Amino acid sequence: MRSFKVARGAGTGGSVPVEACQICGSDRLDAVLSLGYMPPVNQMVPIGQVPRQQPWFPTDLLHCRECDLVQLGLAVDPVIIFPPEYPYTSGTTKLLRDNFAELQRESSAMLGLTEKDLVVDIGSNDGTLISNFQKAGNRILGIEPTDVGDIANSRGIPTIKRYFGKEVAREVQASHGPAKVITAANCFAHIEDVHAIVDGIVEMLSPDGVFISESHYLIGLLDTLQYDTVYHEHLRYYSVTSLKHLLELHDLEVFHARPIPSHGGSIRVYAGRKGMHPVQPSVQQMLDVEPRGDAMAKRLKEFKHDVLLSKLRLLSMLRDLKEKDARIVGISAPSRASTLFNYVGLDDGIIDYVCEIPGSLKIGKCMPGTAIPVVDETRLFEDQPECAIIFSWHIADELAPKLRAKGYKGQLITPLPVPRFL
Repeated sequence: MRSFKVARGAGTGGSVPVEACQICGSDRLDAVLSLGYMPPVNQMVPIGQVPRQQPWFPTDLLHCRECDLVQLGLAVDPVIIFPPEYPYTSGTTKLLRDNFAELQRESSAMLGLTEKDLVVDIGSNDGTLISNFQKAGNRILGIEPTDVGDIANSRGIPTIKRYFGKEVAREVQASHGPAKVITAANCFAHIEDVHAIVDGIVEMLSPDGVFISESHYLIGLLDTLQYDTVYHEHLRYYSVTSLKHLLELHDLEVFHARPIPSHGGSIRVYAGRKGMHPVQPSVQQMLDVEPRGDAMAKRLKEFKHDVLLSKLRLLSMLRDLKEKDARIVGISAPSRASTLFNYVGLDDGIIDYVCEIPGSLKIGKCMPGTAIPVVDETRLFEDQPECAIIFSWHIADELAPKLRAKGYKGQLITPLPVPRFL
């Protein structure tokens, strides 16, 4: 098997083309979809800054015919896409907070965790996930390379500010002992050399330990047309089929899997050393409904067609609004919005500004690749623009009532999967 290795400096502008499958090493990669060139989704310049050159990278999806992994066609240097000033914090979204609390309850009940057990969270961000295990009395440790880790440490959540790899895994094992649970939520698809990452996980894991991953679910992404989740942080788009194949290469066995609502549709997968945990029916149930081989290729071709139609429908809706001189603003600036902005071609002539909740690290900056400012949401209620597009459309049901309760009277729009007025 050819492992996926990145030789930094071999690519242009800190990027390396993916020429072999990141899981199985096959070169049977079919082009699925091109969204054009995109800036890093969390590289945001301050409002009013003199325009300067920014990196833009091709955003293409590839499908491996051998293991059915759908993956990005370019690996961008993590220093570029995860800078120290990375502005995302997981604790700002109620759906995520609720999901992480539920993850702790489910795993603790399933695995019988005790106060002696160590729980390690890879890509721990501001510590929202791991804090639930801390409150339950478990020993905890977060691993987070960006400055957001300082927020966790300031809250009393012990966090190592390092990129995770085998060296960090050895250090954790030596100083804290083996981990009973290792979590990786919404980051397991982000890290380049995934085989080295899994090797590090296996090294930290106790004999009966469990690795729990949460990632965007490929099938849900296709079904709900979530092309906006395609950006350079997301190197891989897992199905249970492809994730099972990856973990088995490292003698890990998937014993439970289920869909969860976070990020518009994700999967939570439990894996342990082979034979250590009984395999639950949920695994086969999910495998049975996933298209594979030619069926997956056909489904991806349909996805490409539907993405184009969605773009054209949104532009048509916005054109009609602008012909009536409607003021249009955005609600929320998640990473996924950057893909939508740049693929559809939304600029400051179409969108006046984007609102974020008070305290967001994105306020005072511009949407990536545009001059559209991100402002405090209080401006929405003062200005009362005719239309507002909810770019965190996957949680529109949570956001819309709050906006109405705070006094917004204009029209609300969701851009995906089909552009519509709420």
